[in-house]
Amino acid sequence: MPSHPYVAPPTPETLQLRDAAWHEQSIAQALGHWDGQSDLWVFGYGSLIWRPEFDYLEARPGTVQGYHRALCMWSRVNRGTPEHPGLVFSMDHGGQCDGRAYRIAARRIPDTMRALWRREMPSGAYIPRWLPCETPGGSLSALAFTMDRKDPSYVPGLSIEQILHIVRTSHGRYGPCSEYVLQTAQALEAAGILDPQLGTIARALRASPEIL
Repeated sequence: MPSHPYVAPPTPETLQLRDAAWHEQSIAQALGHWDGQSDLWVFGYGSLIWRPEFDYLEARPGTVQGYHRALCMWSRVNRGTPEHPGLVFSMDHGGQCDGRAYRIAARRIPDTMRALWRREMPSGAYIPRWLPCETPGGSLSALAFTMDRKDPSYVPGLSIEQILHIVRTSHGRYGPCSEYVLQTAQALEAAGILDPQLGTIARALRASPEIL
């Protein structure tokens, strides 16, 4: 296998940034069941673990069944560019995902959701879903951003070598892709969450953060 396996990214023309009106409609759909008075939970599995950027009343370890954490989404804004996309985590079908569940006060829901949509949904590549989440305090329903497999940003089946090459060479508005991956790995390790594939990737990045 070559040292730097080539992966064809989506063309810049496939990037469609969503505007505030689209976000409001998407949020309204996601909150269609909400009574406007109850607190809600948000599930973090990537950067939301180490940089939630919203106020919360409580945080718990949580596990969601039927999805797993994967670097399977092109990032053409946050950790890459349209011409040179990086990779970010999503929740793809199958397995289980360990992360953190955050309880958001009812009065903060509208503003928190708008901030989350601006951050997580610049191109609408995620599907927001309310998923059963097991926590030490019991079962709850939490909002999670899952992969839209029909979106052009979906990139399944990458090898470790391909992931490392992309991560080492990508940079977006929030900084290097390698920084994002390593911070997520460190946060999971600190929380006692085992992710074998991410552990392998993180060890390789720590040994050689730059392209070989």
